[in-house]
Amino acid sequence: MNNSVGNTGRVLWAGLRALLVLTVICGVLYPLAVTGIAQVAFPGKANGSEVKEGGKVVGSELIGQTYNLPLKDGEETPAPDLKWFQPRPSNGLGTNSVNTQYSIILSGATNRSGDNEDLITWVKDAKAAVVKDNSVKGHTVDPSDVPADAVTSSGSGLDPHISPEYAKLQVHRVARMNHLTVAQVDKLVADHTDDRILGFIGEPRVNVLQLNIALKELTKG
Repeated sequence: MNNSVGNTGRVLWAGLRALLVLTVICGVLYPLAVTGIAQVAFPGKANGSEVKEGGKVVGSELIGQTYNLPLKDGEETPAPDLKWFQPRPSNGLGTNSVNTQYSIILSGATNRSGDNEDLITWVKDAKAAVVKDNSVKGHTVDPSDVPADAVTSSGSGLDPHISPEYAKLQVHRVARMNHLTVAQVDKLVADHTDDRILGFIGEPRVNVLQLNIALKELTKG
């Protein structure tokens, strides 16, 4: 009986020592080491790929955001502020996203099929809105020029990028709203278009936040 109790005590003590050692190694030392290496090797990415303007964090390179006018009384969905480049749909009209305001708490899409009637209606409404918003005096957008990312959200609903085609489609409207020339805004888009990773992975893309920060700087000048 005494031997059994002693053996049980030794096993429990060994288990407790193992728990304490593994807790220190895996719960303290390893996280500190990984955090330290990350902060030294790539601090920007380790801290969430923050984007700063004037020393203030204004967003992340990895998460999209909206550029809307203040919500008016009686409105359920704010109208887009058309002086800025607009991201992919994620705020109600014309979107297949379940994320209504680029909220990082919720990520995903409705996964409706291509022949779903609601999705078809949303896309048609979004396309009409894109054509209307981006048609300005002397320049009318051809509906056939509206790219897919202008009328559908991404799978996560948080995509910070748009295609160069969608960015260029917005150039005339942005130029007019900000009293700039089309050539100035065209160059802005070209300067902020990222090529495929390693030349063959993915597609060319434009980070909307970075583009709008550059647009703000251009309007100041």
